[in-house]
Amino acid sequence: MKKDLFVTQPFLPPLEEFIPYLEGIWERKILTNNGPLHQELENALCQTLNVPEIALFNNGTIALLSALQALDIKGEVITTPYSFVATAHSLVWNEITPVFVDIDPQTYNIDPAKIEAAITSRTQAIMPVHCYGYPCDTEAIQTIADRHGLKVIYDAAHAFGVELASGQSVLTEGDLSAISFHATKVFNTFEGGAVVCSTPAMKRHINNLKNFGIEDEVTVVAPGINGKMSEVNAAFGLLQLQHLPTIMQGRARVDQGYRELLENVAGITLPLEPVGFTPNYSYFPILVEDNYPLTRDELYRAMQEQGVYGRRYFYPLISEFPMYRDIASADPSNLPIAHRIADRILCLPIFPSMTAEDIERVATLIAGQS
Repeated sequence: MKKDLFVTQPFLPPLEEFIPYLEGIWERKILTNNGPLHQELENALCQTLNVPEIALFNNGTIALLSALQALDIKGEVITTPYSFVATAHSLVWNEITPVFVDIDPQTYNIDPAKIEAAITSRTQAIMPVHCYGYPCDTEAIQTIADRHGLKVIYDAAHAFGVELASGQSVLTEGDLSAISFHATKVFNTFEGGAVVCSTPAMKRHINNLKNFGIEDEVTVVAPGINGKMSEVNAAFGLLQLQHLPTIMQGRARVDQGYRELLENVAGITLPLEPVGFTPNYSYFPILVEDNYPLTRDELYRAMQEQGVYGRRYFYPLISEFPMYRDIASADPSNLPIAHRIADRILCLPIFPSMTAEDIERVATLIAGQS
């Protein structure tokens, strides 16, 4: 029996390496509330990611919710329909109306050329997503934001470790960036996330928001939430950082293997080569085109029958779900590229422990249908 291959598998260091961290937690009896490991992980991430300030959270969704709160965003926010639902959900939970615009057909990121026409008197911010870890056109987005006095909050859930050609972290773009450390991500803390910001003052504000708005023992300054990361999660993050080079090398190897084996398969479009930035190989999305013998869904099911579980990230579009489809900007005629990509996308398994045989097995299933 061949093993099942899922779209991802979390990297787990040797268990014996985690035990000393847990022993330290048991000795200190500090489990949460900005403990020593929490502080150590924040400092380590600032160095690893080359960012000025980072505030840890219990998950990426709460990080995104709090980023919007930190900038006091209301009204409307322009965003992409091509993402995980948490992107739009974070807006609705803050009583903000999402305004969807179409995506770029090459990067699958929000198309800056479509943003300006969607701006109204109620628009307060733009929330792009660095889809699959490919950087948005941050310069064009910032130019539009500056021209109209808008904030920019990046949903950077996929973008851990991604650097621009200048060597600058993509996480420093815009006003704030929210990252996910979920188990499916390149770097994980079981569950977790963070907000990257540029000043100590903003970090203090965000820290207040994630701790019920508490500033000190007798002072509450904002209607905050409980978004704190525990010491156990922080400990796992510190251990993960030690293995980060291995994680990145493993993902790069899988990416390269797929490219070599699938580059000549008719009807399969591979992801763009990562040119002009340092990638993190977080996903490997292919497009199943009309000249491939099977539809995307037929290929998806054929692979599942052989124990290979890709995912249709992102299908359906956020704009297709019941709570969003009645928004005017969700009309399919407004989002033709996003619909085209969503109907053809299939993300292949990619994780560091995949073997050469695993990669060949997946590629052979795809090539064998053509």
